[in-house]
Order: sequence, then C-alpha cells, then structure tokens
Amino acid sequence: MTTPDVLANALAEKGALPEEWALTIRAVARAAFLPDEIEVGEQRVDRRVEPGRWLAAVYDDVPVTTQVNDGRPTPEGAYRLPTSSSSMPSVMLEMLRLLDVRLGQRVLEAGTGTGYHAAWLCHRLGERNVTSVDIDGSLVEAAGEALAAGGFAPRLGVGDAAAGWAEGAPYDRLIGTYTVPEIPYAWVEQTPGGRIVAPWGGSFFAHSYAVLEVEEERAVGRFAGWPAFMGTRVARPHRGFLGDFYRRGERGEIGRTGIDPRAFAGDADGLFFVGLALPDAWYLLAEAGDGSGEATLWLLADDRRSWATVEYVPGRGEEYEVEQFGARRLWAEAEGAYGEWRAVGAPSRDRVGLTVDRGGQRLWVDTPDNQWHR
Repeated sequence: MTTPDVLANALAEKGALPEEWALTIRAVARAAFLPDEIEVGEQRVDRRVEPGRWLAAVYDDVPVTTQVNDGRPTPEGAYRLPTSSSSMPSVMLEMLRLLDVRLGQRVLEAGTGTGYHAAWLCHRLGERNVTSVDIDGSLVEAAGEALAAGGFAPRLGVGDAAAGWAEGAPYDRLIGTYTVPEIPYAWVEQTPGGRIVAPWGGSFFAHSYAVLEVEEERAVGRFAGWPAFMGTRVARPHRGFLGDFYRRGERGEIGRTGIDPRAFAGDADGLFFVGLALPDAWYLLAEAGDGSGEATLWLLADDRRSWATVEYVPGRGEEYEVEQFGARRLWAEAEGAYGEWRAVGAPSRDRVGLTVDRGGQRLWVDTPDNQWHR
C-alpha cells in the first residue's frame, strides 16, 4: 500500500528527510488532508475514479493542487489559476530547515491551506504551540476538520495573514506558505527575538525565501532557495491566457537589443534584480514548437495595458528585434535594470540582504548601508 512510510522512505533516499522530522512524516497521513479531486501537474486525478493513482500522487514527493480559482466553478477551457495546494514535501522540509524550529517554540503559520503542514507542526511541537491563519474560511474549516480527525487542535483563524494573529502572539517562529511582495511589519512585531521564513518576490521574480532574524523592532536577513509558491490573494494581479494580455492586431514600437532573450530568461540572479525594478510585470519565454529554434520573450504588465516582446531567431546575429506596446516600455525598463545590475559587477542574489522596519523594507548588497532598493 501507499502510505506515509512510502513518502518518508522516498524523502530519505533523496537526502531530504531531517532526522528530527522523520517520525512526524511517518505519523501524519497526507491523504487525510487532501480532497478527492486533485491536480498533479496538468493532470486531474479523482480518488473516487482512480484510487490507486490518487494515492500514488499523494504519497509522492510532488506538489498537489487542491483548489483553483478560489474554489469557484470553472468551466471547461477556462483559465485555471491554482489558489491552494499541498506543497512538495521536500520543499516543506526545506522551509522548516530554514525556520530552525525547536521543541517548546511557538509558531505562527501564515497560510493554512490543507492543514497538512500545521499537522506536522502540531505533532512535533504540540498543538498549544501552533497557530495557523488563512484568508479563505472554507480552507480553514476543511483543515480544522482534518486536523481534528487526526487528533490535533491548533489555534486556527480566518483573516488576512499579513496582519499576523495578534491574539496568539508573541511567537518564536513565523512561516509563510504563500509568496509576499514585502514582509508585513505585523509579522516583525509579533515575532520579537524570533525568525521569519517566507517565499518573497513580486510578479516578475518570486523564487526566493526571505530568512530574517528579528531584533530591536526590525528584521534583517538574506535570501535562500529557489521556491515557487502561490502569491497572496490580497491585491492579486490578474493572470490568464496570453490572449488576455495581448489582443491580436496590436502593433507596438519596433527596436533592437543586444541582449539574447534566452540568456536573459535563464539568468536567475539577473532576473532577481530586474524583478526589483519591475514588481508589477511578468515574463514568459515561449519557444517555437516547430523545431526552428526560434523563441519569443514576452513581458506583460499586471494591469494588461502594456506588453513587450524580444525575438530570438537562430543565425540572425547578435541583435534581436524588440516590440513594445502600451503606456510603458517594458523592455526598456527591464533592459535598464539588467544593465544597472551588470554595471556594478552582476552581484549574485546571495549577496543581497533585506531589512524590514516600521518604514517598510529595503534591500542592500553586502552590507545594510549599501542600499540597493527600497
């Protein structure tokens, strides 16, 4: 049978099962926290129709989507935006390693989701030390039922997790399970002398964990990992098909660039820095499926009013055609930020730090006095 032991063994073979969490992974059944209908990759799996396939997916080290479009009915062919999931277990463990949670510590989880992660925390720390809050009341209700069935009763709350949960404060650790464009100061206030770990970034580049130590009413730390988490639901930018951002027949201003769009899209450190300048736009590298080797880099504004493309065609030299449409010149913004980053020596992301205080958040390179961006 496929059981928590199967998952634990798979994690152990990958070297992704810390000894202190091994008993928890084997004791808490992931299946108890997932709905009958799930999505794995682009495939939908229904437990009632394919129970064996469902169990195999649940106890594999893969992320599982458990809700799309905030739970609203989604017609066939409509865009499906994942809005809740059970994260990849090895990624959950990576976050817990960064959190460095210890026995006896009190933890606030921002983003309850399925409740599976909260169950891990309860099993290891004791339910009295765990508080979890989510903006989606239906998710909290379902998670609460699953937790209770497993014998766990943490403090659960419904609300915007950006406000933390003052009723249970102070906390020793705070873990975010969704991507935030900035660390809320409420998290800093409610975790005095503690640690905060959360996926961080804007629309353009959101593949970083912020790992912050809190002291003297501010949080300071650096970035780690390359996660891919869902974003906050508060002021969430529009997402959809390419046709929702580009209307056929639109024509923009034509130009040229010396930056290879494929190299640009594959430069994680560069994308991190460009993302600081373009938090309200995103990119997509679309490669031709006809074997030609051609590719188009799309830059798309969150407000759907501006777009840009950079075309790669093999054998056309080292200049690439650019087209920019709308009120903004998105490629000019991205190229400028990319050039600024390269002009100062192309520092890697691991040299970047983040400070959060009452005035907001600011980023710096190497030392806090070498401010890069606020």
